Amino acid sequence: MLPALTGQSPDALSTWLKEEGEPAFRSNQILDWTWKKKVGSIDAMTNLPATLRGKLSNAFRFDSLEHTHTQGSEDTTRKFLFRLHDGRYIESVLIPANPALYGEKSDRRTLCVSSQVGCAYGCKFCASGLAGFTRNLDASEIAGQVLAAEQLSGQRVDNLVFMGMGEPLSNLDNLLDAIALITGPETLHLGARHLTISTSGLVPQIKRLADHPQQIRLAISLHGATDEVRGQIMPVNKKWPVAELFEALEYWNSRKNQKITLEYILIDGVNDSLEQATILARHARKLRAKVNLIPYNTVEGLDWKRPPIPRCRAFQDVLKNAGVSATLRLEKGHDIDAACGQLRLKQETEEGIIKAPVKRK
Repeated sequence: MLPALTGQSPDALSTWLKEEGEPAFRSNQILDWTWKKKVGSIDAMTNLPATLRGKLSNAFRFDSLEHTHTQGSEDTTRKFLFRLHDGRYIESVLIPANPALYGEKSDRRTLCVSSQVGCAYGCKFCASGLAGFTRNLDASEIAGQVLAAEQLSGQRVDNLVFMGMGEPLSNLDNLLDAIALITGPETLHLGARHLTISTSGLVPQIKRLADHPQQIRLAISLHGATDEVRGQIMPVNKKWPVAELFEALEYWNSRKNQKITLEYILIDGVNDSLEQATILARHARKLRAKVNLIPYNTVEGLDWKRPPIPRCRAFQDVLKNAGVSATLRLEKGHDIDAACGQLRLKQETEEGIIKAPVKRK
């Protein structure tokens, strides 16, 4: 399998050109065609000599993603399904104008990006891990989702959230390579402050990312303010309980200027008590963190239910009255299987790639 051209860093491309006896300035031309002009093939790079285009075609696939399906909703949220070289699927979700998402301006477009095929962490509310973990995505497959979303929508993506399929921090090396492509001036040139990485709470990787020089944002899939409650929802809590997680977040705050976001999916009768809200408020105040409340998005195969909206608002009020910045995100795309991994799970089950997952509790 040839490597993807969309996974080549500027340095790697320059090295390849030198080895092929080609002038260095061709690197900028190739990158411009790929990332700025967003052409769909090497043959479309018309200012390159035919001999160089031939060399490129012999050395690289152009892209690592094949777009197979777009699912859209009434609120114009779009979910893109991509097939990979090994026949597996991943998905990305393009979310338009959403002022409740991390406080961003309402005219911005946010892309939710996947980092793995499946997931090994088994968060109890999530469809991504229902069929288990298959493999990590490489840099071209991660960054390629952003390029493809811009090609398919005809619009600039302003913000990225790495909270699609998979646990981003368990694929940290490939993720950082992809981020270099996404933020590089020769490639997509999106500022690191417009990137949010969401994690279920991998403590060593949180500390490693804290030492990374770029001012990337961090979001924590918390979903429970105590070990007793969080442990019912997040299996990772057994390895890194709440106290260890918050110690790592204190370290993050010592290294970064960006506020942490605590993600909290509200699940009926599980984690939506006002007692949990009070404890969560104490955690958030100590970290100077924002809280993003999300009523549960129904997933076929799981028994969870979303709480009534008045109870969600009462939970939010506890946080606000304690001086915590808390948004209640009535999510877009509820009608298009927009929860992580749902569309991919449906497609792979239909094709017989995976068996229909057994309902878990």
